[in-house]
Amino acid sequence: MTVSQERLARALNPRTVAVVGDKGASGYMWLRNQSTFRGKVYSVQVDPREIPGIEALGITNYTSLTEIPDEIDWVICAVPRQVAPRVMADAAAKGVAGVGMFTSGFAETGEELGRQLQDAIVEIARNAGIALVGPNCMGLYNPGAGVRFSAEQVTGEGGRIGVISQSGTHAINTSLLTAANGMLLSTAVSIGNAVILDVPDYLEYFGNDPRTEIIAMYVEGVKEGRRFREVLARVAQRKPVVIWKGGQTDAGARATMSHTASLASAMHIWQALARQVNAIMVDNLDELVDVLQLLLRAKPGGGRRAALMAQTGGQSVSITDAFAKAGLEIPQLTEDSYQQLAGFFNIIGGSYQNPFDMAGTVNQNPDLLDRIFGIIDADPNIDAIVMEMSALFAARRWVANPDLFEDLLNRLQAHQARSSKPFATILHPGHLEAEIAGLRPKIQARGIAVLPSFDRGARAMARVSAYHRARAAG
Repeated sequence: MTVSQERLARALNPRTVAVVGDKGASGYMWLRNQSTFRGKVYSVQVDPREIPGIEALGITNYTSLTEIPDEIDWVICAVPRQVAPRVMADAAAKGVAGVGMFTSGFAETGEELGRQLQDAIVEIARNAGIALVGPNCMGLYNPGAGVRFSAEQVTGEGGRIGVISQSGTHAINTSLLTAANGMLLSTAVSIGNAVILDVPDYLEYFGNDPRTEIIAMYVEGVKEGRRFREVLARVAQRKPVVIWKGGQTDAGARATMSHTASLASAMHIWQALARQVNAIMVDNLDELVDVLQLLLRAKPGGGRRAALMAQTGGQSVSITDAFAKAGLEIPQLTEDSYQQLAGFFNIIGGSYQNPFDMAGTVNQNPDLLDRIFGIIDADPNIDAIVMEMSALFAARRWVANPDLFEDLLNRLQAHQARSSKPFATILHPGHLEAEIAGLRPKIQARGIAVLPSFDRGARAMARVSAYHRARAAG
């Protein structure tokens, strides 16, 4: 029996959760993680020494899934691997929708016993049509429902990004880093060995999920390459799909086998596939977060020609090198634009040639920033605008005078609202890490993309503009 999308949806949006095998030695991690769950939580534990600690949490314990009086949507299985088949059998008898199997020690070990136990749980889950997530995984994070696999994950409000990850650690890190950058997830699924449901099943789910606007994934390998391509091509026509491929090198590919028992395909195959279906490839978590920022916060635009607004001469050179190396163009403006700029721009220690060296102009009169934005935005030679926010010269003034910073944010937000062109800022902390840590969230709260360096900003913009360009070309 195959797992239906309806049953997967029920599992990933549970109203009832049962935790099987949680122990005091782990601090009852799984039960405590579900303290934010909006539905009913049950425990299943047969060890009488563990039950008082579970009941002290205010959670009712049973000795079997089949004893629980409620219908169960989602089971978190944290038992020794030898017990896992028995738990799966009870889940089948109970009519559970989905099981997130935290338990590891299966095919990824290379041991015969591990393979046999994995075959046993696969047979039970397949015959019952259970949405088995894993094994060897962290399972489900649904912030809107309050289901989580890390106590640090935020809950209460869902977002617009769906995440599929073959790594539990990367699933946690992605959820935490996106949240730290003001981006919330609709759902994240850590899929581990993916013995029943594989990447295409989750892609199909997120492709149909109305809450999910963007899909991000960390994937080491897939079992059915042709099916994966078909589903990816179909979903990528409707929503952006960002792929972080693990095992890009020969050494990394070997590591995937012992991690999730995945056979990693050659990187050039993935790159070719991404080009064919217009998915966005990234190389690491930082790049993933940067691309997500631009997809969520910058208006779509496929042009290569960027206006670069730096604060000093040296930075204007550095930002230009970074964007040019990433394959973007930094063209001259039209003669009309230059005539307008010449009427007010301070060229003593500054320049408006593109890149802009503009601190001497806008620091003396912030209203001139609005005029510069208007001229660049109207220029037909420019497709996108990127502005450096100089921490070196301004961060301490912004912290000391919050109204000054709020005025700048108002101007940036007003420009972004007026303009149809992609806009992003770059704020690299330099030696002022503490000051910037408090300022960056305020920029993001205004819906403005803020990247941490010229190089990262350039790479992200090159990837996202290429995506929009291919999408426009059909």
